[in-house]
Amino acid sequence: MNTYDFIIIGAGVIGSAIARELARYTAFDGTKFKVAVLEKNPDVCCETSGRNSGVLHAGFNNRPGSKMARLCVEGNRTFDMVAEELDIPFKRTGKVVVGFDAEDKKRIYSLIAQGEKNGVSGLRFMKKDELRQTAPHIGGEFAMFSPTTAILDPFQLTIGLAENAHQNGVDYYFDSEVISISDLGDKYKIDAAHASYTAKWLINSAGLGADGISRMMGIEDYTIYPCRGEYFILDKHVGDLLQIPAYPVPNPKEGGLGIHLTPTIDGNIMIGPSADYIDETDDYSATQDVMDILLAGGRKIFPFIENGCWIRNFTGIRPKLVDREKGGYADFVIEIRPEVPRFVNLVGMESPGLTSSTPIAKEVVAMIGTYMELKVNADFDPYRKRPTRFRELSLKEQIRLVNSDAAYGELVCRCENVTKAEILAAIHNPLGVHTVSGIKVRCRAMMGRCQGGYCQTQIAELLEQELKIKKADIRYSRRNGYMFTGTVRSIS
Repeated sequence: MNTYDFIIIGAGVIGSAIARELARYTAFDGTKFKVAVLEKNPDVCCETSGRNSGVLHAGFNNRPGSKMARLCVEGNRTFDMVAEELDIPFKRTGKVVVGFDAEDKKRIYSLIAQGEKNGVSGLRFMKKDELRQTAPHIGGEFAMFSPTTAILDPFQLTIGLAENAHQNGVDYYFDSEVISISDLGDKYKIDAAHASYTAKWLINSAGLGADGISRMMGIEDYTIYPCRGEYFILDKHVGDLLQIPAYPVPNPKEGGLGIHLTPTIDGNIMIGPSADYIDETDDYSATQDVMDILLAGGRKIFPFIENGCWIRNFTGIRPKLVDREKGGYADFVIEIRPEVPRFVNLVGMESPGLTSSTPIAKEVVAMIGTYMELKVNADFDPYRKRPTRFRELSLKEQIRLVNSDAAYGELVCRCENVTKAEILAAIHNPLGVHTVSGIKVRCRAMMGRCQGGYCQTQIAELLEQELKIKKADIRYSRRNGYMFTGTVRSIS
C-alpha cells in the first residue's frame, strides 16, 4: 500500500500546478509532505491541457465577479514569473477581436466594459486603419485590441509544472485510472488500475472525469457536458502572415469564443475550435462537416487559407459545467465541503483553466491552509530548465555541441531540425514517459510538415533500443494505442 499525505487525481495543467504548489510547503514541524499524482493516461496533458489554442487569456470574456475572471486576470498578470522559473516559451503578442457590423461594434464596447470591470488593462477600440497596421492580413471593419494576451506552448507549461513538482519530491503514477475511493475515517483509500494508495487529503483535478470522482465521494451535484472542438494546423509557410491571435466578436447565441486564428509559439497557425456537444468524454473524432465550417469561418477573418496550407487537424474536449441556478455555463467549482472532509473538489475547469492554473493552485493550497498549519519549504527549488533545442542555438553553439556529442550532428526530424541527442533526452525525460507522442511534445519531432512521415519510425526504433522493449509494447499516445500488433511479412 502506497501511503501519502496528499494525492491529486489528474496530471493536467491544473493538477500539476497544484502538485508543484504543495511542494512549496511542509507541515508546521518541518516534516515534508508526501505528494502523489495519479493520471489515467500515459503522460501529462493527454486531454484538455494539451488540446487547446495555447493562448494566455487576458480575462475580458468572463463574467465579472466570477472565479474565472479573477483567476484568469491574476494568471495573466503573474505569468512572466512562471515562464521564467519553468523556462516556458511565450510571447505577449496581444490579440484582436474583429467585427464587421453595428451589432459587432456594440458587443465590442460591451467586452471592453466587462474587461475593465475584471481588471484587464489596456483594452481599446481599433478603427479599420489601425487594425490594418496591427494585423495587415486580417479582415474586419474594426476591432478590440487586448495588449496583454499572449501565446504559449501548453505542452511545455504542463510538462514544466510536472517536472518541477517531481524534482521537488512529488511522485507521478501514469496509467493509473482511479477505480474506487473508500473513506477510512482519518484517510482515504484509493484503488487505481494497478495499485492501491492511501492519503490524508484527496484533490480532484480529473478534468473531464471530475464529476465521476465527485460521485465516488458522494457528491452528486455535478455533470460534465463534453464539448468537442476541432482544429486545423496550418504550415509555417503562411505563419508570417499572422503574428497576433485574431478572434471574431463572440456571439452569445452560439456560445464559446467563435472560430478564431491563433499563431503558435513555433510559427504555425491554428484555426478553431468548433463547439459540438457530444456524449463521450473521449471521442476525439474529426468530422468533414465541421472541418468545412472551420475553413469558411477562418477565411472570413484570414482569407489566405488554401487547401495546401494545412498539415494536420486535431480535436480537444472541454469539460463544460452548466449553472443550474443562473443558467448558461457555470463558474469554476473549487470547494471543500464540511460533509466531505479533507477533499478538495475542482469541477468544470475549462478555459481559462490554462491561464488560471497557477492561481488556482495557490487558492487550493490556501484553502488547505485553513484546515492545517503550513510552513514554507526552504528546500523548494522553483526552477526547471528545458532540454536544449538545437535549432534555437547560434552556429557557434551548435558546432560546440556537435563536437562534444556526435548525436547533435544527426538530424532525425528534418522538418523541425530535431537531432538524435534531443530525442534521446526526450526518451529519458524526468517523468519516465515513453510514448511516441510524449517524445513529440517534448522536442517537436513529428510536428513539421510531414507530421512524422520521415522520422516516426526512427523514433520508434530509438525507443525500442534505448528502453530495451519489444516493438509490440510501443504506444503512440493513449492507454491502448499500441503502434505495432504483428509483422506484415517475414524477411528471409
